[in-house]
Amino acid sequence: MEGYKKNAAGHLVPLEQIQPIDLARDELVVEKAEKIKAAQEMIRKLKAEIMGDIEAFVSLAAQKYDAQVGGQKGNVTLMSFDGRYKLRRQISENLSFDERLQAAKALIDECIREWTKGSRTELQALINDAFQVDREGKINTGRILGLRRLNIDDDRWLRAMEAISDSLQVTGTTAYFRLYERVAGDRYTAVPLDMASV
Repeated sequence: MEGYKKNAAGHLVPLEQIQPIDLARDELVVEKAEKIKAAQEMIRKLKAEIMGDIEAFVSLAAQKYDAQVGGQKGNVTLMSFDGRYKLRRQISENLSFDERLQAAKALIDECIREWTKGSRTELQALINDAFQVDREGKINTGRILGLRRLNIDDDRWLRAMEAISDSLQVTGTTAYFRLYERVAGDRYTAVPLDMASV
């Protein structure tokens, strides 16, 4: 509505009742937000273009040898002829755990209670830390999987590690694209697109 501006609570406020500094701040934030959103859309389109072009190039290379490559699985690094640039596609799997993780935790707790009887509780705290959730309520996959690297010969522990393995679910994949530029000799550095890195 002309002559009014909506505030954060959704109320219309007459322009003459708004401090000039508040209007200037609003103008600055809205202008920059629109530019950032436009840049985000441009990056989204660039990512889709890169994904399609790399996939097409991999298929083209496979055709030369009459080979079939399936989907976008796998990491690929493409180099410019002069070696100045490396374009890398990395595919990472998104992992989560199902309800069997609770069985693993119960078995691990049994082990810890027995092993720490009459001793310090730091060991139990370390194991419990692996099962802590972050602010979004998600378990740190790396810390849980790290338990499987421990060489512990106890039947309950081994069953717990099997339960962890069985509970692991691939919930999707994420493609990452990174451009590297050779800066000195054989040393490459990433070309950042993250605003905090530029």
